[in-house]
Amino acid sequence: MCKRSHKPRRRYRFFKRLFEITTSLIAILVLSPLLLITLLINTIVLKGFPIYKDPRVGKEGKDIHVYKFRSMYIDAESNIRRYLNRRQMKQWKEERKVDNDPRITHFGKFLRKSSLDELPQLFNILFGSMAIVGPRPITRMELNEHFTPEEQTLLLSARPGLISNWGVNGRNNITFESGKRQKLELDYFTKRGLRYDLKLMFKVIPAVLSGKGAK
Repeated sequence: MCKRSHKPRRRYRFFKRLFEITTSLIAILVLSPLLLITLLINTIVLKGFPIYKDPRVGKEGKDIHVYKFRSMYIDAESNIRRYLNRRQMKQWKEERKVDNDPRITHFGKFLRKSSLDELPQLFNILFGSMAIVGPRPITRMELNEHFTPEEQTLLLSARPGLISNWGVNGRNNITFESGKRQKLELDYFTKRGLRYDLKLMFKVIPAVLSGKGAK
């Protein structure tokens, strides 16, 4: 039974949201040249729209769209059999991911490895569908398959975050199948607070630079 508290203090919620609005706005302004250059290169590489709206589950179970720079070819989902062989299709159906996925462009691999593909989520943070720090956004299928009803209630009590326990501790090297990802995501709720959020923010820098778990 999940006994973790999911009612953070009002003062924490207020200062966290104020910090998020201020920080995301400043980051968007400072990084605007990088955002525009990446947007332009990705448009040329893909010969199409460079932003992907990834459907995820937000706070209180609401459907949200997480913005990312598109790292796969435009028809990666609509024409999946063009790219994946039988073995890869089997892996995709079972795990929703593929080792050395051929649908990812060369520039897309760089975006994922450097985590630049997630920069558009600054707009999610600014407009309030995501937080800077929180559990990572997941699909409804992942929510239903890997979390108990009580754990789901806890997980959905917070806005999903750009930075998370899972994100700074190995990302794709830590899976739902092992049970470790669920533990990391839920452990956030036993420790969350302004001090812990700042700790995770500082830990994300070496995690991104190392590229550990990025695929």
